[in-house]
Amino acid sequence: MPLDQMRRNMSENKGFIAALDQSGGSTPGALRHYGIPDSAYSTDAQMFALMHEMRVRVITAPAFTGKKIIAAILFEQTMNGLVKDTPVPTYLWKDKGVVPFLKVDKGLEPEAGGVQLMKPIPNLEALLDQAISKGIYGTKARSVIRLPEREGVAAIVKQQFALAEQVAARGLVPILEPEVLIKSPDKAGAETLLHDELHRGLDALPGDYQVMIKVSIPEKADLYLDLIKHPRVQRVVALSGGYPRDEACQRLSANHGMIASFSRALLEDLRYTMTDAEFDAALAKSIDQIYAASTQKN
Repeated sequence: MPLDQMRRNMSENKGFIAALDQSGGSTPGALRHYGIPDSAYSTDAQMFALMHEMRVRVITAPAFTGKKIIAAILFEQTMNGLVKDTPVPTYLWKDKGVVPFLKVDKGLEPEAGGVQLMKPIPNLEALLDQAISKGIYGTKARSVIRLPEREGVAAIVKQQFALAEQVAARGLVPILEPEVLIKSPDKAGAETLLHDELHRGLDALPGDYQVMIKVSIPEKADLYLDLIKHPRVQRVVALSGGYPRDEACQRLSANHGMIASFSRALLEDLRYTMTDAEFDAALAKSIDQIYAASTQKN
């Protein structure tokens, strides 16, 4: 069954995860970086159509395959979109050998206690039903930590694990993403608290399902190595968090067992005006660099 093969790929294959899940708030910035100004569209529908065109260009590129990219995280509208008349998740898996995930969070609450919890996710069960029908393997949900406040970090982790339990109950694999901002005034302190709370949460997990964890690349190399080895963890992956690709890859290469799940760093050299040959070459170079940082450690 595809699910069994997807599970083997996620557990055993070398490579990294492409995060193609920019949503409403981050889409204008992503389009600007790609070379499409705000004046090129006047409605959300037009904006998301342009973003979908960019994503299709990425995933149809020759270098975008399961040989180096294990999985891709999709925005809901991308999941429901088409590539060459084929649903995007189906195309990723059948044509590219890439495991599809879905971003399910609906944004962040205002900061309180040094953190931003996830907003409520309305109609979560219906969204999970839709994901299952599309062949999605797992989900991702992001929250944010700015300060090393123990109560705030604990609240973030508690919320993440509660959502993970709902997702896992439907047979999907949840990615918990409690991001520590790279501009935190005490990033290392926040990461230490996060590590401890995640470890406690993993030890207390009910059932026997596995989760994945997506974190900022830590200030202390191999901080999360014990979580990578935890029996309830399928993978620990790293977000680029705003670091340029060169720096993100350098930092990632010092963390054994951790693979990338980059978004901005993956796409940073791509421009709308590139020829297909230029675009494909730039993307291939980016994929090769991130793959190396994910698989060849210092």
